Amino acid sequence: MTVLHPVRTYRSEEPLPREEQLAWRIAEVAVDPVAVEAEVADMVINRVIDNASVAAASLTRGPVVSARAQALDHPVSRGGDGSSVFGVDAVASPEWAAWANGVAVRELDYHDTFLAAEYSHPGDNIPPILAVAQHVGADGAALVRGIATGYEIQMDLVRAISLHKHKIDHVAHLGPSAAAGIGTLLGLDAATIYQAVAQALHTTTATRQSRKGEISTWKAHAPAFAGKMAVEAVDRAMRGQTSPSPIYEGEDGVIAWLLDGPEGRYEVPLPAAGEAKRAILDSYTKEHSAEYQAQAWIDLARRLGSERPELRDPANISAVVLHTSHHTHYVIGSGSGDPQKYDPTASRETLDHSIPYIFTVALQDGGWHHVDSYAPERAQRPDTIALWRKVTTTEDAEWTRRYHSEDPDEKAFGGRVEIDLVDGSRIVEEIAVADAHPLGARPFARADYVRKFRLLAEPVLDAAEIDRFLALAERLPELSSDEMRALNIVAKPGVIAPGPKGLF
Repeated sequence: MTVLHPVRTYRSEEPLPREEQLAWRIAEVAVDPVAVEAEVADMVINRVIDNASVAAASLTRGPVVSARAQALDHPVSRGGDGSSVFGVDAVASPEWAAWANGVAVRELDYHDTFLAAEYSHPGDNIPPILAVAQHVGADGAALVRGIATGYEIQMDLVRAISLHKHKIDHVAHLGPSAAAGIGTLLGLDAATIYQAVAQALHTTTATRQSRKGEISTWKAHAPAFAGKMAVEAVDRAMRGQTSPSPIYEGEDGVIAWLLDGPEGRYEVPLPAAGEAKRAILDSYTKEHSAEYQAQAWIDLARRLGSERPELRDPANISAVVLHTSHHTHYVIGSGSGDPQKYDPTASRETLDHSIPYIFTVALQDGGWHHVDSYAPERAQRPDTIALWRKVTTTEDAEWTRRYHSEDPDEKAFGGRVEIDLVDGSRIVEEIAVADAHPLGARPFARADYVRKFRLLAEPVLDAAEIDRFLALAERLPELSSDEMRALNIVAKPGVIAPGPKGLF
């Protein structure tokens, strides 16, 4: 059964044996040789396909072009055969492949999510673990074990330790999880993984300003940087180098100065020895390319717009209020105080974090598109601007409670919409979870992941390449090391242009 590991700050004169530190407990989970359950392996396959979907759709976007160019300017290191880079038939050094592929996966904010005390996209673990697997010649079964660990550790940290409350970016949980997953993949001992986990955390703490105000292209790079740091941390630990300790609990450590301070207390749930790593089954993917808290609202808005077309005309609407959770209101809603969330000239990254904009467009269009819904001409349509400015959010205590609930049957990411019409009538509707959520109207299954991949990949990949990748991915646990090297997507001729030049 799951074990709750207590975590707090210790003064320098207080003894805290290494074996009682959170980083060591994480390492113990990583080295546990427990078998991966069949349904976990199936979900790993789904998420590998999902990552490839969103990476394919982003191959020509600026941040991805830049990151890929950086990676390809770093030749394969001498310790292995190199790692595939999404979009091209070429390899790079593993840390740089993890970087390029991590940016491609995150750029559209369109892959899986897990929300609890903290936020996360646990699919961000896959690029660094896959890159190392390809570099060292690991097989598919080893990759599946490593990914199961990465998901388990990140999601367990997310369940217990809030970073955003202290304006620390959520990738601080990703560095340790990716390091642990790589440790599992490579079969490293606990002492080595312990050092890698500590160093990965130490080098991946940053502020949340990357997700505030006018959001920059760094938003896509942040998790890729964490993955790259995890690869490098493992390399240094394997060479015998040590890390700040105790990294979480130390007097000048992460808890004491970046999180809840010397009085902070947490209980981190970790699998007991011999307990299967099943966390990935609690994560959920996105049907729509938008912040996860927007998923359910898009589904509600597109239904309302289709059933009541008159709601698409701002002349019929007095006000639209979304009653929702604290996070939705303050991070992507009007409670953020960010005027950019109502700016028709805002960047795609900013509009992705504006629920007033997203609800408006989904209502008017009866759907959502990962490119068209963010196009400048779409955001600047006069009737959209008029309706958009009438949409606000407010925190509702019950929806906040449900957002933080540990009961999967009541955990919710939606809310209640109240639409006041100019004729004096009011429409009230609510939605708890997105249609694609495991408890939603149309839960995603393998066929949905495959359909999403085909939809996003068809503009940039040949049909034969789409079929080839899917055939490999669906056999993931059985793949040989040679087949693993082909677990990549290569664009059609002419899709990939040379990237910008920089220092390298």
